[in-house]
Amino acid sequence: KKSEVSGVMAQVDIKPKSMHHARKWSDDVENLYRFQQAGYRDEVEYKQVKQVDTVECWPESGFVKKLQRRDNTFYYYNKERECEDKEVHKVKVYVY
Repeated sequence: KKSEVSGVMAQVDIKPKSMHHARKWSDDVENLYRFQQAGYRDEVEYKQVKQVDTVECWPESGFVKKLQRRDNTFYYYNKERECEDKEVHKVKVYVY
């Protein structure tokens, strides 16, 4: 399934040093939640896999607006918060 780009990507493959779970909601946790719903660790991995420079965000909230999954289907997100309090503890926060 990997394309010929993956050989080049291995050179700039940034791996997180550690990971912990989010304890309370924030804008960053909201965006991580959206990336992880779409099947990525975070924005860093999304940009590596999809070969994009920017991620489409809502100008009002700054939250991620649209993500392309690995199977090329799209996830569309609302302007408002989507990660409920009961979901926050499931969000993984990666440290680089």
